[in-house]
Amino acid sequence: MICKEIESQRVEFKQIWKDEYLKTVCAFANSSGGSLYIGVLDNGDITGVQNSDKLLEILPNKINNKLGILVDIDIQNINNKDVLKIKIEKTYAPISYNGKFYKRSGSNTIELNGSNLTNFLLKKYGKTWDDIAVEEFGLDEIDLETVKKFKRLAKDRVPDIDQENNLKELLRKLNLYEGKYLKRAAILLFAKNPQQYFIQSHSKIGKFLTETDIQTSDIIEGNLIEQVEKIMDILRLKYLKAYISYEGIHRREKLEYPYESLREAVINALIHRDYSNTSNLQIKVYNNKLVMYNGATLSDEVPIERFDKPHQSKPFNPIIASVFYKAGFIENWGRGTLNIVNKCVEYGLPKPAYEYEWTAVKITFYKKDEGVNEGVNEGVNEGVNELFRLIQKYPNNKTPFFAKKLNTSVKNIERWIKHLREKNLIEFKGSPKTGGYYAK
Repeated sequence: MICKEIESQRVEFKQIWKDEYLKTVCAFANSSGGSLYIGVLDNGDITGVQNSDKLLEILPNKINNKLGILVDIDIQNINNKDVLKIKIEKTYAPISYNGKFYKRSGSNTIELNGSNLTNFLLKKYGKTWDDIAVEEFGLDEIDLETVKKFKRLAKDRVPDIDQENNLKELLRKLNLYEGKYLKRAAILLFAKNPQQYFIQSHSKIGKFLTETDIQTSDIIEGNLIEQVEKIMDILRLKYLKAYISYEGIHRREKLEYPYESLREAVINALIHRDYSNTSNLQIKVYNNKLVMYNGATLSDEVPIERFDKPHQSKPFNPIIASVFYKAGFIENWGRGTLNIVNKCVEYGLPKPAYEYEWTAVKITFYKKDEGVNEGVNEGVNEGVNELFRLIQKYPNNKTPFFAKKLNTSVKNIERWIKHLREKNLIEFKGSPKTGGYYAK
């Protein structure tokens, strides 16, 4: 008899109970909740448990003592075999097991470390990275010229803002204070030297002849309001070609990529960047494409596959996003990534490709002579071909194996596998845990 469920983000199968599976219970509690079945093989075959009554008695207390949570446990009899179902609800406080924190990622349980752990804990406590106060940062470190510029830009959306001459009150109105201390958002938005506090908050632009051969580069520092214009000016004047035409006596300049799309992409990157990540915004300009890499932690509600479709706004740094909105840098929240695509299409260019790899959002803009076929348009053709060759060479392997071989993310591999399966070129054989992909 096969269990009707399949292993997923919210379902896990185990043949027997081991105390180490407490980390799976912990992961479900820290994610969206889920069910752990004891007495079921990875492929869904029912083996049953011999000591179900004893487990039903001891597990609730063991889980409560170790994790501090209550779970529902019941025995299901399937084909005269007992299966234990442990149902775990999502918790709003972070749960640890032996001092470590776990979450679900697809059908896997992963330990949280570094910036992922920091962001998880902040989210659980209702805070975001940009909402944390910095005691060492003082009001005298605010760049008054940037404040003046902001007031000028924001007067349409905040009509009385230009009348506010008390700097402290102005920053309070922008939600940049926590008690008597300024927040991280204030440093990034208005500091004279934000890199003194967050060294990774600069941006880089480079002209690349190949993936490894760089011709020239620039480092852009300063606060985020300054960086927007600096990045766009340097791109326009130094890195991008402009085509000149005349309409009567009027001179028209047209960049090889739409200025509005690039500016929107830069602003999105600065707003959504994970500044606890040691990487920075990188813009690589090639002869046939422009690629932006931005260290980011994606929201579960807005996966990378939805970036070119309408979606809800989930800014990683909501305070920074709010100030950018007031300044008129962004229009409709949740539409920025879609606007980028639409403006490129209107410009006569292929759709930009959104990818998420190695904790970074990657957006690739293609020139008009690139992306002739659908595969290249989506930025996947080369990857799909390489993946297919690897599946032929190394059958019976799963997505993590191929991601490591191709030095890309599991998400990209899953997308390319979907493409190959739609073309009926590959198939999956065996159980979810022990099987793998084969070329047909």
